[in-house]
Amino acid sequence: MTEVTTALRVSGLRKSFGSLTVLDGIDLEVANHEVVCLIGASGSGKSTLLRCINLLEPIQAGRIEVAGKDITAHGVDVNAIRRRIGIVFQAFNLFPHLRVLDNVTLAPRRVLGRSREDAEAAATELLARFGLAGKRTEYPDRLSGGQQQRVAIVRALAMDPALLLLDEVTSALDPELIAEVLDVVRELARGGMTMIIATHEMGFARDVADRICFLDGGRILEQGPPAELLASPKEARTQQFLQRVIAAGRL
Repeated sequence: MTEVTTALRVSGLRKSFGSLTVLDGIDLEVANHEVVCLIGASGSGKSTLLRCINLLEPIQAGRIEVAGKDITAHGVDVNAIRRRIGIVFQAFNLFPHLRVLDNVTLAPRRVLGRSREDAEAAATELLARFGLAGKRTEYPDRLSGGQQQRVAIVRALAMDPALLLLDEVTSALDPELIAEVLDVVRELARGGMTMIIATHEMGFARDVADRICFLDGGRILEQGPPAELLASPKEARTQQFLQRVIAAGRL
């Protein structure tokens, strides 16, 4: 049986909120083990695109295929799809009344039906991998913002996703905490995790991405390898955006 090499295919995706069109005909393919970074000004549609891919937002037109399966087809099991697509938001969304270990193991136990012993063993290994072994019994409010975000990423990884979506995961962090979260994402990239990352961290996108997509007005205006797109953008709007990024000292 031939392996499906395309992790994600988005075709003609349109999304509106009332009369406001947020995504206007998105076409995007992501290969297995590829890291794609979405860049663009606030309001360009990056976060909405990720939420549509994870079926958190209904779409008005187009289709989304994951591993060759149309997940926007009528009658699809939405919950089954979400088990295969992890998403991490800029707000950590940890359960404040649960310790770190329980935050990480809740979904594998409840959704995947794993035993407490198996779920905790896997979670402990993941927490140790990302420098959180000593925090497994802490509550979220006892952690730094960077530690909370790392726990949120571990929680998503505990579901063994085929595709991981990261939505501005450093935006809520103080500057000194950003590096520790980005190091986690870099390790995942080196390990072959398929990821789509919405980010304002241009230097990080340059370092970690296989491809960068520039969104503007709900469309992918330009895309290409980081060295090519960031150094020699073809579209005037991309050039303008990157000039402002450089002027702000962020690239």
